[in-house]
Amino acid sequence: MKKSFLFLSAILFSAQTFAQNVNKVTDPVEWINPLMGTQSKYDLSNGNTYPAVAVPWGMNMWTPTTGKMGDGWQYTYDAYKINGFKQTHQPSPWMNDYGQFAIMPVTGKLKVSQNGRASWFSHKAEVAKPYYYSVYLADHDVTTEMTATERAAQFRFTYPKADSSFIIVDAFDKGSYIKVIPGERKIVGYSTKYARGPLKNFKNYFVIYVDKPISTSQVYNDTTVANGQELNAKHVMAVIGFKTAKGEKVHLRVASSFISEAQAELNLKREVGTDSFDITEQKAKTIWNNTLNRLQVEGGSIDQIRTFYSCLYRMLFFPNKVYELDAKNQPVHWSAQNGEIMPGYKFAGTGFWDTFRALYPFLNLVYPSVNKEMQMGLVNDYKEGGWLPEWSSPGYSNVMVGNNSASVVSDAYLKGGRGYDISTLYTALTHGANNDGPNATGRDGVDYYNKLGYVPYDVKINENAARTLEYAYDDFTIYKLGKALGRPAAETDVYKKRSMNYKNLFDPSTGWMRGKNKDGQFQSPFSPYKWGDAFTEGNSMHYTWSVFHDIQGLIDLMGGKPKFVAKLDSIWTLPPTFDDSYYGEVIHEIREMQIAGMGQYAHGNQPIQHMTYLYNYAGEPWKTQLHVRDVMNKLYKPTPDGYCGDEDNGQTSAWYVFSAMGFYPVTPASDQYVLGTPLFKKITLNLENGKKVVINAPNNSADNKYINTLDVNGKPYNYTWLSHKALQQGEVLNFNMSAAPNKTRGVKAADVPYSLSLEK
Repeated sequence: MKKSFLFLSAILFSAQTFAQNVNKVTDPVEWINPLMGTQSKYDLSNGNTYPAVAVPWGMNMWTPTTGKMGDGWQYTYDAYKINGFKQTHQPSPWMNDYGQFAIMPVTGKLKVSQNGRASWFSHKAEVAKPYYYSVYLADHDVTTEMTATERAAQFRFTYPKADSSFIIVDAFDKGSYIKVIPGERKIVGYSTKYARGPLKNFKNYFVIYVDKPISTSQVYNDTTVANGQELNAKHVMAVIGFKTAKGEKVHLRVASSFISEAQAELNLKREVGTDSFDITEQKAKTIWNNTLNRLQVEGGSIDQIRTFYSCLYRMLFFPNKVYELDAKNQPVHWSAQNGEIMPGYKFAGTGFWDTFRALYPFLNLVYPSVNKEMQMGLVNDYKEGGWLPEWSSPGYSNVMVGNNSASVVSDAYLKGGRGYDISTLYTALTHGANNDGPNATGRDGVDYYNKLGYVPYDVKINENAARTLEYAYDDFTIYKLGKALGRPAAETDVYKKRSMNYKNLFDPSTGWMRGKNKDGQFQSPFSPYKWGDAFTEGNSMHYTWSVFHDIQGLIDLMGGKPKFVAKLDSIWTLPPTFDDSYYGEVIHEIREMQIAGMGQYAHGNQPIQHMTYLYNYAGEPWKTQLHVRDVMNKLYKPTPDGYCGDEDNGQTSAWYVFSAMGFYPVTPASDQYVLGTPLFKKITLNLENGKKVVINAPNNSADNKYINTLDVNGKPYNYTWLSHKALQQGEVLNFNMSAAPNKTRGVKAADVPYSLSLEK
């Protein structure tokens, strides 16, 4: 008996070990865990995500809600009650939501308040997919299912036998309207609730059809019953009711519009029509698979495959469409900038401070036609509001620093984007670079920056060193775009010169970037461990590396490559000491660094995420390979606590997806990607132009994380970077991986990636 048990155990162990290696992914959407990152809270982010049911870049997303109305943490994994299923446009809990309303099926004694209608649920009776969500609501004995299109959705509620079955529609509490039309089995209304404004003429119109006769209906002013079937008030809800048989399925077809009720009807007719729930679900699944299949992964563990596609899922939401198609199938939008209905494309829900780094470069590589629409949307932002947004949610939002729209615009054009009004966008960039605009547009402190070469510490402009460093990089991108557009050298040289302003904040006595006073003296006292103050959600150890465009220049400031490498090494070896006095509390970004076990490396926030790749510039690329693989393995999991900080509109996910391919865009607006180490045995990148990039690493493994040799199109390749232009022609990259680092590959001066100081 014992022998048989041992023999069976051996067989099972062998089978599990073999099954850990996934050789081919044929249905990538099924590998995604939308709950990755949902186990988060105010003081510790494991992603700050929610399970979004949508299609890529869709105008609307849908999510179960466990949080209170208006709480940015609308779904958290540790919650145990659901109070509704909400249409959401929320990019992050810190930005909160706009254009929202909720639907909730209930039974029994009617309670319409969020707490009253909430039901216990279990993750054991929950199915979360990008295109489909299902959960059993125990208190109501109702199973809810939902699926989505770009601007519409379908619900399927399975009820028990009951004389009192209901559907609650909650239009939320910043001014809302609902009308129930029982004879048409229809509910119409709008919500005006938003978190970031002001927004002129903002309404999210919705139409809802139910496939069962409405027996009873009522509208509510907050939780108080109102007369009639129609109400406009601060907080409006509606209830429809009917008898149900055991197992009876009731369907809703739902759509919305920022333009009008009639446009919402058109969106519903066009995107759902007479399709059944199952057909809409299958269409959404097909869209996801077609979009995800641009990247085909082979030869990784189950967890690696799940993490890869779960990250890619997050990258395909923001910025989301806020344009609609009119009766003539032409794009039209409500403008968050001027409140009018305007022709053309429009997107929202992204912070360029986060996403300029890797998310937008990824779009330019893999989905350039989508980013073309986004660039056309930026043209409209500028024409309608006079500024490019730096954080759109959905209009201009007064958060974060930098003028990184310059990078987003420049990188798109320099990577081959065409067919939109780049002339207007270039005008927008130069306007933003030389003026201080409202709500974080333009450049705060621009007069100081242009005159002194930095934003001073002592002139009451917060996070001044971070602003200076980002403005310098942004000037580089304007310089590169201006050259590509054939602008006069006298014009572009101004931005080239300003791009060297980062040098003004380097303190040779400490080897770190440091705030500087108006009189030219460095701010004192100074501690590289101090978060905030002169920096944004980080400290000098994180921001010193924010010289994306001129790492060689930074190496020179630090006294050469050995000292530069020693400084990089110190980030990993120093204890996670911190000074939080600027904030007066341990903000979540600090805590996430502290508990990661990686010294001062704070991958959970964006400023330092490129740092792992900088060893390539200093002749020790194997250290990049070591640390990149270590970060991928330790800080990303396909689980509810699977991120190491805020996911942030696709950026933290984009770091992983790029890194898994084996390269990363350290310098957007250049032609290069800097090499790391591939994670899988094979990735095929199916480019939009029909070409393929095949990344082979057949002997890749947990131990074999170092690049021994690399062949590109059959020829030895010793550079530590790849060319975007060359990749666009289709390339086959053959990595020979090893367990020991090759310390002679990629170490010559000619092998290093681009730096402006080396530009000839």
